[in-house]
Amino acid sequence: MELRQLGYFVAVAEELNFGRAAKRLLIAGPSLSQQIKALERDLGVQLFVRDRRSVALTPAGAALLPQVRGLLERADELRRRAAQFAGSESVRLGYVNWLPADLSERVAGVARLHLDTWVGPSHTQVARVGEGSLDLAVCGVRTDDLRRYDLRARPLGADRLYAVSTARDGTPIRARDVVVLVDDDDTAWLSWNRFAQEFAADTGATVLRIGDGGITGPAFFDHARVLGRPVLNSPKGQNASLPTDLVRHPVVDPVAVWTWSLVTRADGDRPAVTAAADAICRGVGDLGLTSPGTWLPADDPHRTGP
Repeated sequence: MELRQLGYFVAVAEELNFGRAAKRLLIAGPSLSQQIKALERDLGVQLFVRDRRSVALTPAGAALLPQVRGLLERADELRRRAAQFAGSESVRLGYVNWLPADLSERVAGVARLHLDTWVGPSHTQVARVGEGSLDLAVCGVRTDDLRRYDLRARPLGADRLYAVSTARDGTPIRARDVVVLVDDDDTAWLSWNRFAQEFAADTGATVLRIGDGGITGPAFFDHARVLGRPVLNSPKGQNASLPTDLVRHPVVDPVAVWTWSLVTRADGDRPAVTAAADAICRGVGDLGLTSPGTWLPADDPHRTGP
């Protein structure tokens, strides 16, 4: 058994819902279910009674839950004590627009994390880690960038992109039927432009070049209104509030996925940086990137298979 699996057990026990627990843990639902079954096999007891409508702890699961929580707390204390050897110097973290919701909790007692105030695009943050003005960055990255700057990338999150249109219902839209926006300003939108163009080439989606920065924000919504066709959203707009005259569509055949990585230098680093990186990535687990029907760029560092 693994500490990671024990953490999964606690999350499901607290939520009593595999879907909510998977969302909390940032892993795919089927993967979570498989890990719980593997833990039950290792322990030799059934932890949950589950059917289509409900999840409940078995008597064995309820009895083991306090002990598992105690074990995880002791493991966290061990990590905190070990991290004290890393020193107390500040670790500078850059990002684009997404960070794990529990970032402060992850690094508490491990590192003094300084969030950089310059929120630049992914390719800029990657370059800053490479040249040393950032210790870490949460951003999108490609394999060729990792080679160019001698970096490594750990998977941290994944956004499943959707489409926006003026339709009356949010029915799923095939990838080949969406429009992807590509901005003329590569200085600001290089990472997205590369993603969008490759997605269109692989799926048959339509590329529309724009010059108004309308990849996100009100201008993006205006493009969806004017076109009258579903337009693929970008990860920078993933959590934006949708105007009432527009609807959101799941994109299928395939599902477009943008990955978020924690980028660090590959040639070793200060102990404080290593401790912070380990804490930030602890417990991330399976992000569902190998699920059937999922599309990632060919040189996404977290893509496996052809």
